[in-house]
Amino acid sequence: MRGGWQQPLPDMPAPPPARAWRRLDAPPGYEAQWRRLADAALELGLGPDQLGETGLEPLTAARGWKPATVALYTKVARYGGVALPRVATPEPDPPELDLRPLTQIRNEDPEHLRSVTWCALALGWPAPVAAFRSLRREQVRPSGRRLLVSTDEGEWSLSGASTAWHAWESVRSRFPALAESPWVLPALRRGPGLDSRIGGRLSNQALQATFTKHAVRTAQHLRATAAPSREAWAEELAVAYRELSYDSYRRLALAAGAPPVSPRGVVRAARAAGRSARLAG
Repeated sequence: MRGGWQQPLPDMPAPPPARAWRRLDAPPGYEAQWRRLADAALELGLGPDQLGETGLEPLTAARGWKPATVALYTKVARYGGVALPRVATPEPDPPELDLRPLTQIRNEDPEHLRSVTWCALALGWPAPVAAFRSLRREQVRPSGRRLLVSTDEGEWSLSGASTAWHAWESVRSRFPALAESPWVLPALRRGPGLDSRIGGRLSNQALQATFTKHAVRTAQHLRATAAPSREAWAEELAVAYRELSYDSYRRLALAAGAPPVSPRGVVRAARAAGRSARLAG
């Protein structure tokens, strides 16, 4: 039976790095990141036990990873059972970033529309992943050109998200399992869990992976479609999107003036605003 990584017993030599990594299961929703982490470690001849001893410093030096990437792979390693100390996700840098391409509709693919709708809602309601995971359709109501989001914390009026919302609602109505689902961001396919089903509630990890995939695909689209006069702009955005996490996305939305949705959000928004003011000065 395969399981999480365990520290080898004293006086017991660790297995070869490649075999040691093959013994481990990738955390659900983070298979791609787990594979890249293992590949980076194997390039340096490091197995999971050695990585637990050295931390990610050797990999960071070899790959030139940025702080946000180190935080992501630390989290992925911990999810997979490799004992690494926690690393806080850094504040987004730059403090301002054009997020609009992540909210623009490119096609009617359900996965794409679900992600676009999430990003559009989060620009005006930058709630954490857990809040979006539990957000029900009945809590989002169209009102003219705006959407009203109602939770136990209050009510928010969002502009600029109606187009994405109506497009997503229209497409999901074609599929009975999605049309009947109460969740704003439902599962589009069955996962490995016994309780997983189409239209069910996604896990936090699955949503994080969904955002990462959407950001990477948007980066690819920007590179492929940019006019010659905007190639530099597209390349700069694409590089930033490749490293963008949802946590950084919502902090950038807060820094741009979106209303906080919790006391913690107030603190982060004030911190980001102060940081932007210092950089501008």
